[in-house]
Amino acid sequence: SHGNTKQYTIGFILSVALTVIPFGMVMAGGFGRGILVTVITITAIAQILVQLVYFLHMNTSSDQRWNLIAFIYTILCIAVLLVGSVWVMNYLHYNMMI
Repeated sequence: SHGNTKQYTIGFILSVALTVIPFGMVMAGGFGRGILVTVITITAIAQILVQLVYFLHMNTSSDQRWNLIAFIYTILCIAVLLVGSVWVMNYLHYNMMI
């Protein structure tokens, strides 16, 4: 269930590459804001997936099924909390402006 040195090395190299790409683009300049935001978002999502697969060993095997379900439930709870908070704040803002 735990990784070996090869998997950790691959994960580390991918993590470094996914960090250096947007950092290099921002430091180099000359890119539009939309392109930078898109690249940062894509590499951030890829970075999360690399961390989950290579370092937390999350996969769809039967050994990791409950960990995956708990992770998905946590993400769902955070999403409900964030969306609900934005909804309430928007509702309050609308009522204060009337």
